[in-house]
Amino acid sequence: MRQNWIKQSLHARKASVGCWLTLASPAVAEAISHCGFDWLLIDAEHAPNDISDITAQLRAVDAARANGANVNAAVRVQANDPVLVKRAMDCGAQTIFFPTIETVEEATAAIASTRFPHNGNGGLRGIAGLVRAARYGLDPEYTSNANQEACAVLQIETAKGLRNVEGIAALTGTDCLFIGPADLSASLGHLGQSNHPEVLEAVEHILTVCKQAGKAAGIFAASAEEAAQYRDRGFSLISLHSDVAWLTRGAKNAIADYEGAAI
Repeated sequence: MRQNWIKQSLHARKASVGCWLTLASPAVAEAISHCGFDWLLIDAEHAPNDISDITAQLRAVDAARANGANVNAAVRVQANDPVLVKRAMDCGAQTIFFPTIETVEEATAAIASTRFPHNGNGGLRGIAGLVRAARYGLDPEYTSNANQEACAVLQIETAKGLRNVEGIAALTGTDCLFIGPADLSASLGHLGQSNHPEVLEAVEHILTVCKQAGKAAGIFAASAEEAAQYRDRGFSLISLHSDVAWLTRGAKNAIADYEGAAI
């Protein structure tokens, strides 16, 4: 099986830049794969991606890799549910983003759902050998190697999660804590104010906790300038917005250029 570049990058604290895939389109996933991002996140929480859509986009990213793109895929499940995680990983996902992790218990369950049971590790993932991830049964080493390549990215995006962040970061198997600034700001009472001082303080606190625990930190950036600032501050996993944002921005800029062009 392929080594998980995202996990290796996180453990090396290497900064990487990704993009949210929200349009449920394999063609968009394949096209964006050739644009230079290190990783792409197939979002099943806030996008109309069901398990068939996820599989099709994983195939599209793999096709781009076969054609020279240096890109990696991850999946955000709808909720911290071991059934959803199992299905995404059986389809080929190695890195799972978990939304709204608020307690050590929730984080422990999330991590366990990405692991096959082995030597008392608490793993909860069901074993199936004929799935896409195992090359439909043609990879005899998949089951024995999958745990070491599994990667859990836990999203801290509420006031409760913020209060428990030290314990969550300390868990073995926490590969990255990822901040959702929009949800975090709303939970802290500042809806639509991601730059509110209390929100900025919370973001800095999470980053500090990650550094102290020896864990990677990630965050969603709304612009290239913001993404570069996060990189320079020590964030490792940086999302540079989404496929739909680049589509609409590009279209609006083209119309503006057209309307402003000299006759």
